[in-house]
Amino acid sequence: MAPVPDPRPIVISGPSGVGKGTLYGRLFQNHPDTFTLSVSHTTRGPRPGETNGVHYHFVTKDEFLALKAADGFIESAQFGDNFYGTSKATIEEQKAKGKVTVLDIEVEGVKQIQAQKYPARYVFIAPPSEEALEKRLRGRGTESEESVQKRLKQAKIELEYAKVPGVHEKIIVNDDLDAAYKELEEFVFAEPKA
Repeated sequence: MAPVPDPRPIVISGPSGVGKGTLYGRLFQNHPDTFTLSVSHTTRGPRPGETNGVHYHFVTKDEFLALKAADGFIESAQFGDNFYGTSKATIEEQKAKGKVTVLDIEVEGVKQIQAQKYPARYVFIAPPSEEALEKRLRGRGTESEESVQKRLKQAKIELEYAKVPGVHEKIIVNDDLDAAYKELEEFVFAEPKA
């Protein structure tokens, strides 16, 4: 397949359990020299097996806040005592290598990126229904009841935001994985709209 005609980063969002990672994982597998997943900055310490620059860019709180003050992030958030963010430099480094960066971002991050008018392409992955999403979350067998309820509550917020006109260039309903992947691939390789 030819190179991606539109090199802007691809922001993929959607509720937890909808299959975002499976879809962009297939994109990476089928086009290994074309795409890369954004590596976020974080102030949390590395977990066993995590490598700096591969899983995250591990930084101190002062380093993170300095980068944020210098407008170095396209989006950032705080979870508990830790900060997370996607740096503009990381995306530019990958672009210089000829790669298109894929960002797996939750709804607040999408809002931040859009508020900055950062040049990106927005894709929302939707479940066929809220019931199907709940079934997928429960089917993982890794979530507590509290976690499932929290994720479903967040999913409602994300699904409502996805209905706002102009927020996403493409909404893909992941009812059939192969069909959803074909839609994603066609969107990614489409010529930019004038």
